Parts: sequence; structure tokens; C-alpha cells
Amino acid sequence: MADQLNETVIRRVIQHDLRLGDRGRKRDPALLEEVFRLTCRYTGQTPSYDTLAREAHRALRANVGPQRVNHYLRFLNESLLLRLVSPLEIRLKKSRGFPKICLADHSLRASWLQEEIPLDPQALSGAPHLTTVAGHLAESVTGALLCTIGGLDVAHFPARKDEPEVDFVLTIGTRRIPLEVKYQKTVDPLRDTEALRAFLEKSVNNAPFGVLVTQTTVTVDDPRLVCLPLSSLMLMR
Repeated sequence: MADQLNETVIRRVIQHDLRLGDRGRKRDPALLEEVFRLTCRYTGQTPSYDTLAREAHRALRANVGPQRVNHYLRFLNESLLLRLVSPLEIRLKKSRGFPKICLADHSLRASWLQEEIPLDPQALSGAPHLTTVAGHLAESVTGALLCTIGGLDVAHFPARKDEPEVDFVLTIGTRRIPLEVKYQKTVDPLRDTEALRAFLEKSVNNAPFGVLVTQTTVTVDDPRLVCLPLSSLMLMR
């Protein structure tokens, strides 16, 4: 199944859809494969273009610059193999940070890297060393799902001075809804909701409530926060 997915989906985009690029601009299939491999490794995260360029240079022993990596990321985004979630711009501030990488489907990562990361809570409890990677993957799955909802603008909120990072911010009209993914066995009701509460308490954000996506059903003593397991969120597909 993994080989079939690699050949019929991923390599089809990388090798066959290259011709759909800008006229006169040639893309390097080897570099595109490497950039996609890196997005699988960094899914659910916001690596800088410099970081990705250094890793691609190390793997291919070729001159790879951050602008080229950015261009290839945009191509993969347009191909729908992944979604790039941009940083949120508030109060006309210049955009800061880099896009968050969310794979269109986590099975793409499993097939391309030949690496299974369990999201099922019971299976994950038997492999606690994979908890951090599973958390990034859960964030990727959440972001990819949110990007498919029509009429919803999805961004992420990078950490700023006195303002903690928020995994996702959903904008509907003039309202913003912060969303945090805490895919772990236990959730601390204060520490793990700090980013949501900080975002809600800034009136300029115009946020009526926040969402906490978890591994299992949890409750927190704050009427402004809605908690739901990732499995329940996925029912929206």
C-alpha cells in the first residue's frame, strides 16, 4: 500500500506535474523530493527556510538557498500534498515567522518515510518515546482539516513579546477563535491553556472562546474554553 501511494500520488506530483510550473522555470525533481521529505519530518512545525535549505544542502550536497526552498514549498502547497498555514497578521503588523507545515494526509508521511506513528491513544501509550512526534502529527492533521472548511481563514500565531504561541487561529468575519492542540496523556488545566487564555484576554483579538484539542476527553474549569478530542474533531471531515 505504501509503495502504491508513493508511486500514484507523491511521485506523480513530483515527477509528472513539474511541467505545470511557470514557463521557462525548471524544477529539480531530486530537490523537490528532498523538500517533501523534509516537510514530512517537520510536519506540524514552523521551520525556517534557512533550516530547510541547510538540511537539503546536507542531503544533496548541492547549493540550495532559502528562496528556492520557499518556491518548492509553495509548489507542494499548490499541488495539495500539503497545506502551508501562514502566520497571523494583527493590527497591520508585518507578518513574522514562517508557515506551519500540515500534510494533506498523515498517511503520506507514513508511506514516504516508511515510519508509522500511532495516533490512537492506546497504541501511543505503548510507545511513549513517540509522544512528541505524535503531537506534531496531531497538529498537522488538525491544520489540514481546518484548511478544508469553507469560509474559514486559518493562521497560526507565532510567539511575540509577552504573547505565547497559539497553534491555530480561526477567523470568521471579525471574530477570531484560538485553537491549541495538546495531544498528550494528561493535560495541565493551567499550563496547557495559558496560550488560549492569553489570546482571549486581549480585547483587540475579538475572541469569544477558545478550543483545546486533546488526546482523550478532558474538562477544564474555564467556561471560555471548549475541549474536544482529536477523534471528535475528525468527524467534521
